[in-house]
Amino acid sequence: MKRRLVLACISGLFSCAVLTPALAQSQSKSIRLVVPFPAGGSTDIAARVLAEPLSRILGQTVIVENRGGAGGSIGMMEVAKAAPDGTTFGVATVSTHGVNPAVYKNLPYDPIKNFAPVTELVEAPGVLLVNATLPVKNFAEFMAYLKANPDKLSYASTGNGTVSHMWAELFKTTTKTSMTHIPYKGAGPALNDLVGGQVMVYFDQVASAMPHIQSGKLRPLAVSWPTRLEPLPDVPTYAELNLASNNDPSWFGLVAPIGTPTKDIQRVRDAAAKAVNEPAVRERLAAMGLFPTGSTPAEFGEIIRKEILKMQGLAQQTGITID
Repeated sequence: MKRRLVLACISGLFSCAVLTPALAQSQSKSIRLVVPFPAGGSTDIAARVLAEPLSRILGQTVIVENRGGAGGSIGMMEVAKAAPDGTTFGVATVSTHGVNPAVYKNLPYDPIKNFAPVTELVEAPGVLLVNATLPVKNFAEFMAYLKANPDKLSYASTGNGTVSHMWAELFKTTTKTSMTHIPYKGAGPALNDLVGGQVMVYFDQVASAMPHIQSGKLRPLAVSWPTRLEPLPDVPTYAELNLASNNDPSWFGLVAPIGTPTKDIQRVRDAAAKAVNEPAVRERLAAMGLFPTGSTPAEFGEIIRKEILKMQGLAQQTGITID
């Protein structure tokens, strides 16, 4: 009996000695977090805020990699083609997994077939902005101005077929108004010209617009959020203005290459949900106008499917397509 007990202990110690290096090797592999947009935008900033606590919780280094271009398509294609080994994840957005599938004729990835949803990370309220020199003080005055001056105003977007373009076209459709579209190559140039008065209207995210709102150079007229925002208490929601279909916020979430093991998806999902809900992280995100969620993979998959259907309907209604 004693001999068997000693042998069992030796066997157990040997197993631990064999397994421990394997576990350490697995945990030492870094995770690539692919952001399909250039550095400096709200998607990139949110990913970098998340990377530190996610690294700490997982016990693995999380490296943020920017792969911008083609409305996020280049970065998402890289994620789709990555080995499904639990070390590559991508930051999906309304643009990459809603707008692009609806407007691109030859999208190099399938938002459903090529990715496994992991979790929705945050939601981002949208905001209707006008240059402060425009002679309107609120939404009602803006609508009266549009009706009296059809096609006189121009609106900026971050490019043809981008989410800001779609938001503007949705607004025009639901309000039966007309404005001229001026596409830019990204949010920076669009905001710069809005502030400078070269264009008068822009549909943006609160996160990137807030500094210009606080400076008084831009005036917010409506937000897409369930309730009024604490930093903008006097700005009504679209729902309050009887434009419920315009009231959907933007979102960012994590996806993995299809075929990634369920255990890896669940592990990263749980860590991400914990990370975005840490008080310090929530505070940093809230300061940017981003609100943590942390959905399950199934819930996020449903969010993506609904977004695709909504954007497909809008693209068909407005005739927006990109070759």
